Amino acid sequence: MGVTGGIGSGKSLVCSLFQKLDVPVLSADDIAKDLMTNDAGLRKALVRLLGSETYLPDGSLNRKVIAEKIFSAPALQKKVNALVHPKVTLEIERRMNALDGHSPYVIVEAALMYEAGLDALLDAVVVVDAEADVRIQRVMERDHTTRADVMKRMDAQWSNKRKIQEAEYVLRNDGSIRELGHNVRFLHTLFTNIAQQEPA
Repeated sequence: MGVTGGIGSGKSLVCSLFQKLDVPVLSADDIAKDLMTNDAGLRKALVRLLGSETYLPDGSLNRKVIAEKIFSAPALQKKVNALVHPKVTLEIERRMNALDGHSPYVIVEAALMYEAGLDALLDAVVVVDAEADVRIQRVMERDHTTRADVMKRMDAQWSNKRKIQEAEYVLRNDGSIRELGHNVRFLHTLFTNIAQQEPA
């Protein structure tokens, strides 16, 4: 099962609630960061594309520089995604196979679920949604950034409206945490029942 949604929608919060129910969660973002840091071939390709300032002196990703470059240049973002997404997809497949039989289902969290084609690996996708102004405010507070920067990042992703048209389930996240938890538990029961009905 996949969980996606626009920036500030609350994907990570929803996934943490699934984790509390003992559901394994694979974060495409974390996997991408790991590969971009530790895959020598990918590091070399990213430095060629984005420059030596892509990495900090300690070898970690310079996320600020990368974000500034790709969110202001859609063509460059496409090139970076073309390098990173196939490797992320392969690694998610590998980890899903390793978890097979350990849990009724697995959650894959990805901001760029549809853009990266990850939905093709999954039985269904949940879009986490909230009003645009709520999402913008959350990101401004979380990342200590400006409204203009948040809007630029939102423009680089599919709109939530477009994601909802593709999704099997929509989870609203502009109410209370208690309400969100109740809805996650409902989906957990549903997904567990679906998984148990599928042939082994």
